[in-house]
Amino acid sequence: MCELFGYSGKTEIVINEYLKMFFKHSTKHPNGWGIACMDRNETIIEKEPIQATKSHYLKARLSCPIASKNIFAHIRYATVGNEEYNNCHPYIKTDNKGRKWTLIHNGTIFDFKPLSRYIDTQKGTTDSERILLYIVDKINSVEVNGKQLSGRERFEIIDCIIRNMSKGNKLNLLIYDGEYTYVHSNYRESLSFLKGSDSIIFSTSPLIRGNWQSVPFNTLLAYKEGELIFTGKRHNHEYIENEEDMKLVYRYFSGL
Repeated sequence: MCELFGYSGKTEIVINEYLKMFFKHSTKHPNGWGIACMDRNETIIEKEPIQATKSHYLKARLSCPIASKNIFAHIRYATVGNEEYNNCHPYIKTDNKGRKWTLIHNGTIFDFKPLSRYIDTQKGTTDSERILLYIVDKINSVEVNGKQLSGRERFEIIDCIIRNMSKGNKLNLLIYDGEYTYVHSNYRESLSFLKGSDSIIFSTSPLIRGNWQSVPFNTLLAYKEGELIFTGKRHNHEYIENEEDMKLVYRYFSGL
């Protein structure tokens, strides 16, 4: 599976040491890496479709300070989509109100028909990109005739989408909408967090010593400046690996 990293804080911190530890895991996730530095609607994304520990660019990049109030990082193990630039995370999409939505995903969508309409229009071929396109379209469909959604209203829309999409699908993800960082996991013991006084770090597996805890299961959360702001309705769609899904992943990966 892929691995996720996220930081949300009240102040900028230099995150290089965490990123160096995170990207070392790419020996088992060799199909691409990416970083997003986000501050409101300013987003800088850097990514490559190669193993992170083999990237000369990333090595040089990590020799300089990387600091932001909101940071995502991703290492990819391809299940859906070839090894190419447009299939590397993070993904970014601007909605009709000018918000930049950024997403990283660990998992596979096995069955969610509303995503199929994006297959012919997306830039890459991953189900992860289709998730973001679907979310932004849903937001746009509500914000019509001058309507401006509040943060709570946006959260409730995302919460409904995630609950529906989680059924039968593996859906660990981090999303940033220019204000809030949304966090969700429905695969047991696969996303942890470390809370600081005015910050929070998320990682697929703990990176340093400290009081790491599992992200609350089957529940969408939204953070701002490191603090929990919204908690969604808990659902019962835990993803459990099964033989049929693994056969499908193999067919995706092998191109059969």
